[in-house]
Amino acid sequence: MMIWIAPVLLLLCFLLTRRWRYKSEPPLDQGMIPWLGHALEFGKDASKFITRMKLKHGNVFTVRAAGRYVTLLLDPHSYDEVINDPDSLDFGRYAQVLMGRIFNLRLPLHQPEKAKAMMKRHFMGASLSTLNSTMSRNLETLLKSEMLHNQSYWKEEGLLQLSYSLLFKAGYLTLFGGEQNNNSTDPSRVYEEYKKFEGLLCGLARGTLRKEENRTAQGIQRKLGELLAPAGLTETSGLSPWLHAYRRLLQEDGVDDESQRKALLMQLWATQGNVGPAAFWLLGYLLTNPEALMAVKREFGQISQMERSGTPLIDKSMKTPVFDSVLEETLRLTAAPFITRQVVRDKTLHMADGRDYLLRKGDRVCLFPFVSPQMDPEIHPEPQKFKFNRFMNEDGSVKKDFYKGGKRLKYYTMPWGAGSNGCVGREFAINTIRQFVYMLLTNYELELCDPNAQIPEIDANRYGFGMLQPEGDLLVRYKPKEAH
Repeated sequence: MMIWIAPVLLLLCFLLTRRWRYKSEPPLDQGMIPWLGHALEFGKDASKFITRMKLKHGNVFTVRAAGRYVTLLLDPHSYDEVINDPDSLDFGRYAQVLMGRIFNLRLPLHQPEKAKAMMKRHFMGASLSTLNSTMSRNLETLLKSEMLHNQSYWKEEGLLQLSYSLLFKAGYLTLFGGEQNNNSTDPSRVYEEYKKFEGLLCGLARGTLRKEENRTAQGIQRKLGELLAPAGLTETSGLSPWLHAYRRLLQEDGVDDESQRKALLMQLWATQGNVGPAAFWLLGYLLTNPEALMAVKREFGQISQMERSGTPLIDKSMKTPVFDSVLEETLRLTAAPFITRQVVRDKTLHMADGRDYLLRKGDRVCLFPFVSPQMDPEIHPEPQKFKFNRFMNEDGSVKKDFYKGGKRLKYYTMPWGAGSNGCVGREFAINTIRQFVYMLLTNYELELCDPNAQIPEIDANRYGFGMLQPEGDLLVRYKPKEAH
């Protein structure tokens, strides 16, 4: 008799946790494991899993993952249906979930929207010019500090380490006013602790860390909170005005000191977590593609001749079409965020091809632009290949005409998100990467230690979290150019 109990219980579990698809809903794929569904495969390599599901079900389907039902929409022509319906598809609630998991932080539901409105004032217009100037000075100082005075020999370093550490420290000094604080907030210390935290971030977001790893993460977060605590408390010398405004906003909303520190760590991740890896990939693609490297150097050389004093790229009127195309192509290949919304009321999804699907209240809906449009061979031929001029017309103008199914696309690459929840700091990030690459290629000899080295493989565990990171590093060597 007892031999039948286990199979019966298993069958009951299977039936009780199983969901039945209504005729009007997207194709449903629940996986074979009760409750867990496809969570393991999804987390291991989201791009590979979603591509497999797309081949099986088409451009829209629902999967079960760890008790949740997520509808994936992969038709770029239909993305506005998700992006432009905040009444049915809420961004804030899922953001709150991630905030709680990663930073153990709870903020008032309206707070992120107020913060975004405030940041727009500080990351655009005249404020952006000030940020760019400060960032340029910090980058120049940090780059020079990497080299001994009048050093003429090569220095070897991993390209990711070089790019990430320099851009993180310069960004920290620019946005968090680090030089105004005491020695405990030395940017190198903040960077070291941050890198430890970043290594655990995906596990925190997915809730897959072991107990010991969770304790480690909490300890690192506390240490980072202490290091960041003085930042933005005073409006000293006009430094970090955005951070001072952000802390004032938190205080007005009654957010306690401990939660303010957690919120600062969240902003540190949001502002510094993607620029360094993006610069690494861009320089890596240039160093492994000589034609692209020569084209960018030629463009930068012309600018350098026009303006010998200071860094000329702060002025937005300075056109860099080759670099801009290289950056766009780099981001197409390596920016892989999820755009996720919580379905807060039943919604009919009107597809561009005329089909309608019902989205259930309580589910989530997710766009994954990395799979489509960014790696779609119909939109971008040979999508795995780096083509530095993919986003340039023959006359040097920006190429914006890309097609799918014979129709021109509004969204042909989406590294910055879209709509009202797109990246506020986009222009600052672009200027920062451009300045860094310009300084490095104009003032330094930079080359691969192994001329035959290839760009590292992508760490598949990081799909969904903004910029991808490599599994290894790319060893380079650099030294100051001789003065002419």
